[in-house]
Amino acid sequence: MENKVLLILVDGMRSDSLAACGHPYIPRLQRESTSTLQARSMMPSVTLPCHMSLFHSVPPARHGVTTNLYVPQVRPVEGLCDYLARSGKRCALFYSWEQLRDLSRPGSLAISLFLSGKDLGYRPATDALVNSAMETMETLQPDFVFLYLGDPDDAGHSEGWMSPAYLRSVYSAWDDIQKVLERLPSCYTVLITADHGGHDRTHGEDCPEDMTIPLFLRGGPFAPGAALGDGVSLLDIAPTVAALLGLPANQDWEGRCLV
Repeated sequence: MENKVLLILVDGMRSDSLAACGHPYIPRLQRESTSTLQARSMMPSVTLPCHMSLFHSVPPARHGVTTNLYVPQVRPVEGLCDYLARSGKRCALFYSWEQLRDLSRPGSLAISLFLSGKDLGYRPATDALVNSAMETMETLQPDFVFLYLGDPDDAGHSEGWMSPAYLRSVYSAWDDIQKVLERLPSCYTVLITADHGGHDRTHGEDCPEDMTIPLFLRGGPFAPGAALGDGVSLLDIAPTVAALLGLPANQDWEGRCLV
């Protein structure tokens, strides 16, 4: 069976929130995965710059997006979905934050579903996105699926990072992750990470609370219970996804493959 990849990103999920929220599925996933709780975000540790770095495997100094306002690249670097589509792979994005529409260029997505967390509420939007993503992976089985869970970032800004409301939101995100993984077709290798953390009611600084994120890699070539080495960052995800799908890294990417 052809290898496929699911990437789940939990917006604003600090590494230390995993133990603090106490979800029972997290230790199980650690046992089943190669993982680290010391992966690095990008500076500025802001949502759109971090996502652009993840999908383009270059720092903000190269892709040029330094705030949550998209600007076209002066010297364009091909993004993950554009590269995969050009290589004959089908990509699907499920997200609740509208600015993520700029992660790929027109024509590179086989499936795209946006439900506004701002207008519908992040929990109702997330519930619908999770259900749609599961159904899509069971029926159409795109080669690469990106599922965005935006609730914790919203709770962090509203109530504060590591507040009871924030930790409940992280717990709910892990309910979603467990739900997806327990129904996931066996052809999918899974990557789970965050874009950044946060402190007080904000993020964007070069401090451990904002910059330290988790990364789990389950299935395929990844050994259960193994630890990733030092120096892992968001830049490494696009080359790793490409390798899992049988492709070399794009020549312009700066990250390293973790396979």
